Formats: sequence, structure tokens, C-alpha cells
Amino acid sequence: MCQGSIIDAAMALSWIQEQPPRWNGPKLDIIGAAPEGAFDFRHARVGDLLPGDWWRVEDDGRIVGYGWLDAVWGDAEILLAVAPADQGRGVGSFILEHLQTEARERGLNYLYNVVRETHPQRAAVTAWLERHGFQPSADGALRRAVGRPPVSGAARG
Repeated sequence: MCQGSIIDAAMALSWIQEQPPRWNGPKLDIIGAAPEGAFDFRHARVGDLLPGDWWRVEDDGRIVGYGWLDAVWGDAEILLAVAPADQGRGVGSFILEHLQTEARERGLNYLYNVVRETHPQRAAVTAWLERHGFQPSADGALRRAVGRPPVSGAARG
């Protein structure tokens, strides 16, 4: 599992897996603050269990974002959400880097994200993902190869 790291001198981010993941007030504050049409959590109620693996990102104890990973057939669908006040500060890149590591540690092949047609910032989010190595695929998803961890000298034979 990945450990937190420092993004810049002003931010010491922590990567914390939620066990078990539940819909709660902080998720509602951050994911619910996303522009209408970005996510669809309208049926979630506080206390509901959530599918997949969830991590929260904290900056000095304050929740600034969430990452979600759901593995299916060797690939992982991901979701990233950053508090509006913390966008543009590297939190999204931090989340993406850690989701990549989580996927690699599970032996997964690709990360993918589908930017909803209803997302009001669809073009900007798509461009951000493409700058981070994602490429469009025929099914409309944006995909990025996970890569493999280095093979240790002992394992090479």
C-alpha cells in the first residue's frame, strides 16, 4: 500500500484507506460540491456502504480529496475528487499517483476513467487526464497502462 508524500512545502498529504468505505458528510462536502453532472451519487445516503476501495487525502488532518478504485477483470476504474478550495494545488496528481501504485500492487493492467457526458468541465477533465498519460479508447473510456513493478534480482533467476 502506498504511503503519503509531500507535494510542496505548504502541503503534507496523507493517503488513508477507508475500511469500510461509507458515504459520509466529508464525501458529500467534496463529491457533492462537484459541478452538477460530474458524479452520480444521488441515491447514496449517509452511512451507506460503498463499493470498491476508497482512500481519503488529508492535508494536516483536513480532508482535501478522495480516490476510488474498482477492479474488474484486471483493470481498474478510478474516480478522483478534490475539494474546490484545493484544486490546482497538486492534490489530483497525488491521488492519481497513489491510485496507480495501488493498481500496480494488485497486478492490474490499466486504469480507466469515463468522464460523464453530463460533466460541465468534460473537456478540461479529459485534457487533464490526457496530460497524465491517459488515452482515449474505442469504448469512450480514457485508459492508462499501470506498468509493472521492477523485478528483484532474486526473482529474475
